[in-house]
Amino acid sequence: MKKLLLLGDEAIAQGAIDAGISGVYAYPGTPSTEITEYIQASKEAKDKHIKSQWSANEKTAMETAIGMSYAGKKALVCMKHVGLNVAADAFINSSITGANGGLVVLSADDPSMHSSQNEQDSRFYGKFAMIPIMEPSNQQEAYDMTRYAFELSEKFGVPVLLRVTTRLAHSRSGVVRKEDLPQNEMHLPSDLRQFVLLPSIARKQYNTLLGKQMAFEEDAEKSGYNTFIEGKDKSLGIIACGLAYNYLIENYENGKVPFPMLKICQYPAPVSMVKKLYDMVDELLVLEEGYPILEELIRGYLNNGKKVRGRLDGTIPRAGELNPNIVAKALHLPVAEGFDISEILKGRPPLLCDGCSHWDSFNALNEALEPYSSGRVLSDIGCYTLSALPPLQAINSCVDMGASITMAIGAAEAGLVPAVAAIGDSTFTHSGITGLLDAVNHKAPITVLIMDNSTTGMTGGQESSAYGRVEDIVKGVGVEESHIREIKPLKRFHEENVKVFKEELEYDGVSVIIARRECIQTLARKMKEKARLKREQKEASA
Repeated sequence: MKKLLLLGDEAIAQGAIDAGISGVYAYPGTPSTEITEYIQASKEAKDKHIKSQWSANEKTAMETAIGMSYAGKKALVCMKHVGLNVAADAFINSSITGANGGLVVLSADDPSMHSSQNEQDSRFYGKFAMIPIMEPSNQQEAYDMTRYAFELSEKFGVPVLLRVTTRLAHSRSGVVRKEDLPQNEMHLPSDLRQFVLLPSIARKQYNTLLGKQMAFEEDAEKSGYNTFIEGKDKSLGIIACGLAYNYLIENYENGKVPFPMLKICQYPAPVSMVKKLYDMVDELLVLEEGYPILEELIRGYLNNGKKVRGRLDGTIPRAGELNPNIVAKALHLPVAEGFDISEILKGRPPLLCDGCSHWDSFNALNEALEPYSSGRVLSDIGCYTLSALPPLQAINSCVDMGASITMAIGAAEAGLVPAVAAIGDSTFTHSGITGLLDAVNHKAPITVLIMDNSTTGMTGGQESSAYGRVEDIVKGVGVEESHIREIKPLKRFHEENVKVFKEELEYDGVSVIIARRECIQTLARKMKEKARLKREQKEASA
């Protein structure tokens, strides 16, 4: 079959296409975004009529995928690790409903927080839900495991969690494709009450899930994705999970590690293989990207006096992602540290794009707030979060998607009046609408700034669910029309915009200011595409 050079994300996307999916559902979030974008751009996916529209948030994406699985077809749902928090209600319950068509949940974790609020490890959620977890160590495995995850899902009738991390998601390697599988025909569950989680049904299905745990572990031992590798030096045994296996073998010539090893890429962890390794070595080193989940389990299973080294005892740093040098130090191997570049290259904090509408929005807001004490702007997750940094220093919070409005309600009710919530158009439809409804019901004295740049800008310009309908949504929630204001964030309208902010800050109730101007990056791309089409038309008519 054809060999392709693919990102880890793209390998997962192609694996899902070749596995016979009928739909992919997602909300953009680094490092998972490229999976859905690859499928959306794929001619093959279009020819197969694979559904691939962005969802309003991760919860709606998860629920839509469950619906497709209910109807018997294979569905992939993609998100970043913090997005799994948003989808958690549906995700955890899907382990009880089970799957009819294959259902695979992709969660892309971000150790070292390159573009995230935390380092959480999605394997915790998979263990919590008691479902199989796949964790590839390279791009080929990302492709193969995606296909296998759908097979596993349909074999056991449960969703499967596929977990990757930033380095694998965003690095490239050659991937050999396999023969593609057909999509499922639509077919409903044989038991039409399977997805009805009334307590009497849920209790029965929970016991069914518990009864499958041994089979999950047996499959993890037999599938070939967990591998025991012999080694002559029994002074140390190494367990390497997922991408950590690559970091390990990079430290040895031709990848020949002298110690016995257990490569783990499928969970639940194979206890008999772990015991085999434990019994033959003097001590263990556990290498896993993220939390010390397996290390904690091993200490619990086999606390028989042998030393277990890893993140918990400081052998591996507790925070941050792994790399070959960290692994080398844990193995007492020489490390090429390089030289300190801090004196050569000065650190440059990220800034909003030149010409971005958020500059003008926050400059106007900052001026309007000058008569008041500082610390009044509760913000959200988007490009505009960069306004916390100099020179704007305009916002005072960024907790999770949609938290700006609800935090502003709480701050106002604590006495911080006026309080301002700053939120983007895509984040507003992701999880800000319910907060605005609370504000209306509370009659909270807050001013909500919705920065409508007509796209999901932070993750590359995907279509916003709010496009062309922000005012209608705000009206529908119950905000008084006289306090729904629109401004054009441009320098020439600065004085006018400051006046609007001042008027609404003085209002004792919920007001919404919509700052509307298209993202400069998506506008530039549109102009470039328009010029290209015009050039092609001109050449065709010549």
